Amino acid sequence: MAFVGMDQSCNLWYYSCMRNVNNIPDYALFGETDAFPDVLHCEHFEDRAPSHGWQISPHRHAQLAQIFYVKEGEGKAFVDSQIFDLFDNVVLYIPPQTVHEFHLAPFIQGMVQSFPYSLLRNISPNSAELLDSLSRPIVANANEALVTLLTQLDAALRENGPFRSQISIGLGHAALARIAALGVAKQNGGATLPDQRLARLDQLIAKHIGLPRTAREYAADMGLSTGHLTRLCRATKGLSAAAYIESATMQEACRLLAFTSNSMAEVGYRLGFSDPSYFSRRFRSVQGVTPSQYRKQFIS
Repeated sequence: MAFVGMDQSCNLWYYSCMRNVNNIPDYALFGETDAFPDVLHCEHFEDRAPSHGWQISPHRHAQLAQIFYVKEGEGKAFVDSQIFDLFDNVVLYIPPQTVHEFHLAPFIQGMVQSFPYSLLRNISPNSAELLDSLSRPIVANANEALVTLLTQLDAALRENGPFRSQISIGLGHAALARIAALGVAKQNGGATLPDQRLARLDQLIAKHIGLPRTAREYAADMGLSTGHLTRLCRATKGLSAAAYIESATMQEACRLLAFTSNSMAEVGYRLGFSDPSYFSRRFRSVQGVTPSQYRKQFIS
């Protein structure tokens, strides 16, 4: 049985109710603006979803990755421009900065585990391939080993015994590695070996999104020459450094067009384009459609 679903009429999920918002909420945990409460965090769907009518509105976490495990029940997850069907024994990984929304069936059973980005970054032994796998969403059927780790982590976080933090972090690293392995197993063969420095570039782009920064400036931040950064991007992504940076910028434009009511001009301005027509041309060059055409796919 397949576990990934998408609207067959187009390559993008259909978003039927554009919200009248100007910013995509960025939370530590959904609906909370306080600091992250623990070394890791685990909660069950019934802890938070019922008070929101089992509908979790679009939001993202700048410094958190999350694993959603559905033990029993159904739902849909809207992740950037994709839609995934959720059902028994499905696990979904959401990396930092990724916009997500959930429509859950009442009384769905499962858990959400949240990992500060520092925990991902400090996985040891360090692996570029592991970090690359954890830089994008993963959806898979959960295997027994992963379910065991998630269950143990949930239990560890509820305890107050000696070395609680160390036990929790160890289990968290193991769970992240397990789900990364599921992601690698699903990838097509022949993928280029990733480079850890690309994850650093992604961090910098997210930090400076909307500022008119050049590939040379990003390279300098990373202690690389512009040529070296371009070779890195071409080797791992098949793009020049400038094209990769622009692609990341246009991905953020897609999020703003889909999840906010900002005008096309406002979206462009937020991303550093003072000329709306130039923004529209660059967006079309990268995405293949104009900003207005892209947005129409998300409005009923």
